[in-house]
Amino acid sequence: MATSVPKTMKGVIIEKNGGTEVLQYKTDLPVPEPKEGQVLVKNDFIGINYIDTYFRTGLYPAPSWPYILGREAEGTVVKSGGGDTHGLKDGDHVVILAEGTYAEYTAAPAAKAAKIPDGLEPKIAAGALLQGLTALTMIRESYHVQKGDWILVHAAAGGTGLWLVQLLKAVGARTIGTASTQEKVDLAKKAGAEVVINYSHEDVKAKVMELTGGAGVAAVFDGVGKTTFDLSLDVLARKGSMVSFGNASGAPAPLEVKVLTAKNIKLSRPTLFNAIFTREEYEGYTKELFDFILKDKLDTRIHEVYPLSEVARAHNDLEGRKTTGKLLLDPSK
Repeated sequence: MATSVPKTMKGVIIEKNGGTEVLQYKTDLPVPEPKEGQVLVKNDFIGINYIDTYFRTGLYPAPSWPYILGREAEGTVVKSGGGDTHGLKDGDHVVILAEGTYAEYTAAPAAKAAKIPDGLEPKIAAGALLQGLTALTMIRESYHVQKGDWILVHAAAGGTGLWLVQLLKAVGARTIGTASTQEKVDLAKKAGAEVVINYSHEDVKAKVMELTGGAGVAAVFDGVGKTTFDLSLDVLARKGSMVSFGNASGAPAPLEVKVLTAKNIKLSRPTLFNAIFTREEYEGYTKELFDFILKDKLDTRIHEVYPLSEVARAHNDLEGRKTTGKLLLDPSK
């Protein structure tokens, strides 16, 4: 199969930071050569995530220029770089967490390539992986959610938000979501949130305190950042856990650590990649996520599959809060 791999490919690079105008769609990028411990994957579907916009804007620094964006994809192994490839072989259908997935081909660490189980339809693995694992690892590690816990999820109809809501329902939590439109409120409720607050005209703090009898929530999962951070601290219960995992509205202001003392608050800023650093962690959590999807019939909501050539439109839609669920790219278009 390796002989059928072309020399060049379509892909998206950036050579400087900025808005969507810095996204360059190319048709003549070199196909990467897998190194020892890597496999070359021909991507079928590519996941878009907010972290991609952070690298584009410069909130997170790109390791080198030019830089191919992207963190996840599903596709087929077409070549091995040798070494320990964890039993993967040409023809295996896999889902990968790797840099440089906004392209037709990605050289991925075999340690971060997992076989897609039978029964999982095309698009589901790429649609579920990064956001699903983010949600799953947070409810297991950032705050180990218990049955009956009141939990607040901001942007509950967004990509990671919908995963949090579904998984929290599956483990028996009582979830309060926030959303900005009636459509998003309905989506979050359908996904399993017990109550969804429309923050465009409702008082989030007052509603949360009313629902929890004045006690506050056991944990807040906050991927919004700047505009919700202080509110999140306010609605936590004593010994509550503040899990700040994203900056959709910008990075929160610097924090005076002493503000945590009033309620013995625990603050964490998790990243998925530290939660699945080892092969065992990645395999274990990926298997658990796919089991939830298949057994609990979790919905991998695909907002739209965009042609790779229209990546700028996809980023604009994501940042403009025009989306609900997962955005994917099709590298064949």
